[in-house]
Amino acid sequence: MRVVVAHNRYRQAQPSGENVIVDSEIDQLAAAGVDVVPFLRSSDDIPALPATGKALLPISPSYAPDAQRDLDRLLAEHRPDVLHLHNPYPLISPWAIRTAHRHGVPVVHTVHNYRQVCSSGLYFRDGRICTDCRGRAIGLPGVVHRCYRGSRAQSAVMAATLALHRPTWRSVDRFIALTSAVAEHLREYGIPDERIVVKPNAIEDPGPPAPLGDGFLFLGRLTPEKGIGLLLDAWRRHPDGALGTLRVGGDGELRPLVETAAAGRADIDFLGPLDRTGVRDALRATAVVLAVSTWHDVLPTVVIEALASGRPVLGTALGGIPYLVGADAAGVAGPAGWVVPPETAALAAALPLARDGAAALAGVARTRYETTFHPDVVMKQHLAIYDAVTKSR
Repeated sequence: MRVVVAHNRYRQAQPSGENVIVDSEIDQLAAAGVDVVPFLRSSDDIPALPATGKALLPISPSYAPDAQRDLDRLLAEHRPDVLHLHNPYPLISPWAIRTAHRHGVPVVHTVHNYRQVCSSGLYFRDGRICTDCRGRAIGLPGVVHRCYRGSRAQSAVMAATLALHRPTWRSVDRFIALTSAVAEHLREYGIPDERIVVKPNAIEDPGPPAPLGDGFLFLGRLTPEKGIGLLLDAWRRHPDGALGTLRVGGDGELRPLVETAAAGRADIDFLGPLDRTGVRDALRATAVVLAVSTWHDVLPTVVIEALASGRPVLGTALGGIPYLVGADAAGVAGPAGWVVPPETAALAAALPLARDGAAALAGVARTRYETTFHPDVVMKQHLAIYDAVTKSR
């Protein structure tokens, strides 16, 4: 089996679980005997584009001519069995689906966000969940509210792109929905059940967990939808030092908020952006990992990393977090942690419970990873999707 994996990497300045998943998936496919041909672009390369490339950037989300020419040559040369598309924006574009189909190559797409409908991909605006563009032929609310990169012009381009490529997305041969909630999102978009498969992500096994550390770890983008503001508000409801140490790793627009909080309290340690070694070290040092998103976070990679490291998780009852933790959305203790409503009081009340219960759930967290998110488990499902789509073609 030969597979082209296409992905537009997010900027390194914004920590991306999706980048981690794609890299891990390429390694896992190769280890399973798949001939992987990466087709990667990076948003970090945009400043170094030649003048012609920069001039074409406004239309790239709809049609990226350089990428399509390169993909056309690659498909002709390697004649793959499948093209597996992750993020196409902005340097690949959904036109890659049409290019693959022109070569007779079926397309599998992993749905990491809601960008078939929402310009930002988050269903989140102005500090709250927003679905104003759902069901519209063109997402004008996203333009009015500058939902794509804070620009009305760029939001208009993205809204037009989503409208233009609605038939393109609906032609995808198989969608990988990371949770049942994403599968429902796709059904509402008009995708029939037979072209949707629910399958989670996997990450490589880091090995036997280290002894449980202490305190809490938040690891991710420092942006409103990831809930860092909610977390700091809840943390301040406890005296300095009462819960141990809160370590925060990551970067983003709310970094000054975290730096100010760390300067004002001895029990907040801002780690800054972390590389893979730094992430592993931070996980070893902690007892509980926090996933406190205030949007319907699809399948935050940090939760799987926590489970693999034998760290229970305290999260909000939104998106894929309850599924990952193994808890129901009502906010009860699950096999590998706890979920609560995305409210300051609820999170503040749960913090001491998680601190006291971490040791009891550490082993269960690792077991959940081994049985649900280990590559040996997930890759069997993954290869079955490729096999089915090639046979149907």
